[in-house]
Amino acid sequence: MKFTWFNLMPWPYLPDDFREKNRSVWVDIDQKLFDPAKSHEVYNTYMDLLEYADTLGFDGVGVNEHHQNGYGIMPSPNIIAAGLARRTKDAAIVVLGNSIALYNPPIRVAEEFAMLDCISGGRLVAGFPVGTSMDTNYCYGQIPSLTREKYQEAHDLIIKAWTTREPFAWNGRYNKLRHVNIWPRPIQDAPHPPVHIPGGGSVETYDFCIDNTYSYSYLSFSGYLRAQALMDGYWRRVDERGVDKSPYRAGFAQTILVADTDEEAERLYAEHVSYFYNRCLHVYPGFADAPGYRTIKTIQTGALSQYAPPRGGYTQLTWKELTEQGHVIAGSPETVRQRMEELIKGLNVGNIFCLMHVGNMPADKCMYSTKLFAEKVMPKLRNMFPDWDDDNRFWTSPLAQRVTSGSLRKEAPTSAELAKTYA
Repeated sequence: MKFTWFNLMPWPYLPDDFREKNRSVWVDIDQKLFDPAKSHEVYNTYMDLLEYADTLGFDGVGVNEHHQNGYGIMPSPNIIAAGLARRTKDAAIVVLGNSIALYNPPIRVAEEFAMLDCISGGRLVAGFPVGTSMDTNYCYGQIPSLTREKYQEAHDLIIKAWTTREPFAWNGRYNKLRHVNIWPRPIQDAPHPPVHIPGGGSVETYDFCIDNTYSYSYLSFSGYLRAQALMDGYWRRVDERGVDKSPYRAGFAQTILVADTDEEAERLYAEHVSYFYNRCLHVYPGFADAPGYRTIKTIQTGALSQYAPPRGGYTQLTWKELTEQGHVIAGSPETVRQRMEELIKGLNVGNIFCLMHVGNMPADKCMYSTKLFAEKVMPKLRNMFPDWDDDNRFWTSPLAQRVTSGSLRKEAPTSAELAKTYA
């Protein structure tokens, strides 16, 4: 199993009456609700928590890209990832990801991901999401019906830039480049860094992942019980295509909260879960799926946006309903272990993206929950798929010998020392 500690970086200061006074947390959110001075502390605390997860033995630390919202204040995950690449030791830097249809030219992603791989010593897991309709269509103005075509071209250009060893010209519909010759290149070149594709239900993504040997990562806030039908569809398609059913072909994002007892979990975390579901997920339905963004084939399956609120929203859901229905896995270490084992086996997923910071949760509670999961839950889930222990296609291959950042000597050498060293 691979466990990635993932931080959405939500804005923790949305007011109590946010739902009543704001149409949406995304796209047209009130600018006055953001305080740049407070963000200084928020960003650094979130990065500290990601670095803390590395010290506890999580396989990866994860970041992603969103725009103009209070749900996740990370428009440039590569900036955060660069800091993590320097200040973490062993964890993979999981960037899920860069919304590649938004970059002009997308060769920028090839270059920046290569830099991250080089800085981290080969620890990059690359992600290429299409991007939510809110980000892609409403914030960045992409034509919905052309988004996926533009995405495909961007992907093909990035992969060719990573794997071609001489300059080439690119004459696409959306990108025309006379000289493509990226410096640097990624350390991981077999043939390129591992790629995970975050999906929200678009069935075309199944074949895209199978064709390219990418891991399909289903990101859902409705929990693993409601994800069963979609993931069953993915594994049916894998079976139809005649490829192996390695669990590492798939990943799932799950909100996880651990305490000493089930009762303590509710007492400590209920208010932060409520904040997330009722403020951070308060998305105007008109922004969730621009006409043309989702294909007819996907709509026919009933797989709609994870950000479109359910009928009646989440305001009526109690802590008991959120936990029993699988939106949130919370409780004592044993309760969490049982529910996680049910998730992992039921969905056949080898990659878990652990959403352990929720809404406006303070750092001390987050550290407490994270430590309990790392020490009392994660070790018991490690050996879920022993038959696939040697499947390394979907994870990093870092350098055996990596430098330690900040390891320069405290004082500059003297002239005599240099003369002796370089005699």
